[in-house]
Amino acid sequence: MLHTVLRRRAGGERVEQIQPDLIIPTGKRKGQNPSLSSIYRALAEHEKRQAYPEAVTAAHADFAALQTVGSIPGQTTGSMRA
Repeated sequence: MLHTVLRRRAGGERVEQIQPDLIIPTGKRKGQNPSLSSIYRALAEHEKRQAYPEAVTAAHADFAALQTVGSIPGQTTGSMRA
């Protein structure tokens, strides 16, 4: 959906004009139109990713490291007692 919004906005259409043509493909609201706030939220997230690509890459690397190790850095193993 984001690709469609970006492409059509580049063509001069407003989000309000694009929204009725979008359909949610999965989940609880499958087959319905996304709200305008959801579309704007997705656009803001996209802009943030474009502005800070190194932060996204670092976050992906950190997540992958956590998945392979299975623990959070700085976290001790063993039981904690109150």
